[in-house]
Amino acid sequence: MNKKLKIFSVISILLFALSCKEESALKTVTTEEEQHPKLILTAQGVKDIRAQLGTIPIFDKTLEKVKAEIDAEIEAGIDVPVPKDYSGGYTHVRHKRNWVVLQKAGVLYQILDDEKYAKYAKDMLMQYEALYNTLPVHPKTRSYARGKLFWQCLNDSNWLVYVSQAYDCIYTYLSEEERNKLEKNLFRPFADYISIENPKFYQRVHNHSTWGNAAVGMIGLVMDDQELIDRALYGIKDLKLNTNEKDDDGGYLNKDGKAGFLANIEEPFSPDGYYNEGPYYQRYAMYPFLIFAEGLHNVKPELKIFEYKNGVLIKSIKALLNLSDADGDFFPLNDGQKGMSYYNNALVTAVDISYHYGDQDPGLLSIAKEQNHVLLDDSGLAVALGIKNGEAKPFEKKSINLSDGPDGTQGGVGILRNEDLELVFKYAAQGSSHGHYDKLSYSLYENGDEVIQDYGLARFVNIEQKGGGNYLKENKTWAKQTIAHNTITQNETSHFSGKYDIGSQHHSVLNYFSSENENVKVVSAKEENAYPGTELLRTMAIIKDEAFEKPFMLDIMKITSDTANQYDYPFYFLGQVIKANFEYNTPESLNALGTKNGYQHLFLEGSTKSSTDNSKLSWLNKNKFYTLTTLTNTNDNLLFTRIGANDPEFNLRREAAFMIRRENTQNTLFVSTIEAHGSYSPVSESAINSNSNIKAIEVVLDTEDYTAIAITTINDTTKIFITANTNASNKPTHKLEINNKNYEWSGSYYFK
Repeated sequence: MNKKLKIFSVISILLFALSCKEESALKTVTTEEEQHPKLILTAQGVKDIRAQLGTIPIFDKTLEKVKAEIDAEIEAGIDVPVPKDYSGGYTHVRHKRNWVVLQKAGVLYQILDDEKYAKYAKDMLMQYEALYNTLPVHPKTRSYARGKLFWQCLNDSNWLVYVSQAYDCIYTYLSEEERNKLEKNLFRPFADYISIENPKFYQRVHNHSTWGNAAVGMIGLVMDDQELIDRALYGIKDLKLNTNEKDDDGGYLNKDGKAGFLANIEEPFSPDGYYNEGPYYQRYAMYPFLIFAEGLHNVKPELKIFEYKNGVLIKSIKALLNLSDADGDFFPLNDGQKGMSYYNNALVTAVDISYHYGDQDPGLLSIAKEQNHVLLDDSGLAVALGIKNGEAKPFEKKSINLSDGPDGTQGGVGILRNEDLELVFKYAAQGSSHGHYDKLSYSLYENGDEVIQDYGLARFVNIEQKGGGNYLKENKTWAKQTIAHNTITQNETSHFSGKYDIGSQHHSVLNYFSSENENVKVVSAKEENAYPGTELLRTMAIIKDEAFEKPFMLDIMKITSDTANQYDYPFYFLGQVIKANFEYNTPESLNALGTKNGYQHLFLEGSTKSSTDNSKLSWLNKNKFYTLTTLTNTNDNLLFTRIGANDPEFNLRREAAFMIRRENTQNTLFVSTIEAHGSYSPVSESAINSNSNIKAIEVVLDTEDYTAIAITTINDTTKIFITANTNASNKPTHKLEINNKNYEWSGSYYFK
């Protein structure tokens, strides 16, 4: 072989080796890229969905609707404006819309294999990449942690949670150069800004931080960035802080290690799945909790995230569904906007993920059918197939007691259900910065309609004209104050003097909860810290009895105090007054009932002194009649009030209350019943059973250990209800003599 041929042979061998190496490298890259999508929608999920398309009605219908929505957005063109507005303003709404559109476009690209959706998502992301590093901190200054795209880091985190899913879906469509550009100039700086540069937002236990943790973690999972994943799970390491600095949202920077996604699971959730901020914020937080958990399950299965804290994330969904009324609206405990329901998109996510990764409860399928759309991913497919196969069963809401606190030892919420009546009794912990000062408060519903209401929050969410869509000052001056709730206010001062630092240290204590009896459901709890030197013990029951058309509510509030006080005991009823068994005076001009602690927002519309031992008030609401019968004495003041005083911008709803004021009293007992009865037809103009069935209620025994109430109907049938104030365990046998009659029973209460 000549020299030239040898050289040619060597070169050929080298070129072949290099070619093999390059091909091997190409195969490696291709293998890595095949891992996408992997976060929420998975590669296997895409195959399964494509195989089922056209045969799964609820999934197909959802897909058709989303396709039409995104096609319209593509036709309209991309808009990535320079941020300048609060919630509800154009730039805020547009960037909020963009995060939804990006996520949906990415999903459509995967399911339909249509490149136009990937191109649209890529083009929009490139516009964000060009904009982001030119942005200063958002110009609106209200937030304790300002974002860049939005006025608060919370919404920046919302954006990244959704956009992470979009990036995962178009990952293989992008070139390596394009991915590097997005990660270097947009995603990594974005994650650093909402975490390292905003520790007051990120480094705490709060629903805000949960969104931040999920945002950082999800983009970390897509980018395979372990440092970001760890920052999401465990918080920022080696963060040097001099003080526990309190922000204006009521939260704290945590120096004790309680930060990151796992801490946000560990601290706010009770073992029963109750979230301490209440159902409105649990609904809001469940999306980042579950969507990040799903991503961790798919990408980091070794973490076994759905098993963390005994599977509390999945357990919390059923707890949350039980915290809704007959119409699916969540009870407005703490800061809660009325009308928020399990039809919200966050609950579609919650139901689908809970079904797919939980025990595939067929009751969840019935909720999904009511929601009438599913997620366009693996969990949505599982739900759609379950519904298609006829596996759905009704989700049954029963009386339930949900504990509060990380260990379930910080009070709770008891829900009593009997036929169409639902009573929500709150004896929980403070509820973080969104908590209200309303220990032992309650609200009452009939078939989804409020009978005795909780006010909820004072905020017009995302309506910019009302305070930028944010919390109004009346949320603190009215909605959080004790007098705004159906519980006892002592000396016109809110529980814990309305101070978060004090309230967050205490919780009420369960006396007993009983729901085994089909006819009688009872919850009883004690509060010893709301007013130093005063103990409140409240026992509430929903009782079904043959002498009554419908179940009725019995309420016993026992007060023991070291000193004489003034007690105000309101009933925030909804509807039109029909009749009262007492005469009252109405003032010529309206004045506020007080000057502070919420009283400045109550007009006094009528008043009188009680003249009988049973005061009665009837009203009509939603064509149903209700009657309050309450024990009073001749020293009691009976007040009609209405919300709206000192509210020149009309930020508060003008709703009524009836209030009993008992002055200069040390130990006392408030006892009431509320009957639901009859109906009115505006068509036939006929009223049926419009009168109360209760002739009188009477205290026949009240000691440290027991309280006994006699309820006499208009037919002179008397029923006795006895509650154990102490030693209320189901084990001991109780024996009492009342008016020469012996009573013996086991359990916490007696009714006959």
